[in-house]
Amino acid sequence: MGLTLLAFALAFLVGTLVAAFRVSPVPPLRVAGAVWVECVRNTPLAVQMVLFYFGFTKLGIRYSAFVSAVIVLGVYTSPFLAETIRAGINTVSRGQAEAARAIGLTFPQTLRIVVLPQAFRSVVGPIGNIFIALIKNSSVAGGVIAVGELMRQAILLQNETAQSVSVFFGIAVAYLTLTIPAGLLFGALERRVAVRR
Repeated sequence: MGLTLLAFALAFLVGTLVAAFRVSPVPPLRVAGAVWVECVRNTPLAVQMVLFYFGFTKLGIRYSAFVSAVIVLGVYTSPFLAETIRAGINTVSRGQAEAARAIGLTFPQTLRIVVLPQAFRSVVGPIGNIFIALIKNSSVAGGVIAVGELMRQAILLQNETAQSVSVFFGIAVAYLTLTIPAGLLFGALERRVAVRR
């Protein structure tokens, strides 16, 4: 679970920054945000994991399997969060942003003080869905670069016992015990912070 939480924190930071780029009044930033979203989310996670973990070693850059998994999962998840946050930004009344600029706030200040707090409240549910997808995507790290998470343990146990069906059924149950409470938690949070319209 530590892998998922660290990757989600990284994805949230990068995703928020990319979302800000996507709505920026500066054209090069909008282009950079769009390129990031299109390139990262349209490349398979397993491919990114292999290229990052094994490819960088060819350049003399080495990370542990765990750090590599955190970085790749965070980067891979960031465009999905960016687009979700951008959708939340688009739900905020344009008049509020104009009022903020009228009283002298810069674009970054307007985003930070006025727009983003409201945007986050309106997309708690979709962010929860992305978090649940990230829990399941962490299995790629165990299968591809041998990070010691649930899927890696399942592979080792299956190799020792030759009981594939029972081992992977158990792992499916284990993932359910992580994802169902996460869904309930985000559902409760969504109801608590829902924007009244």
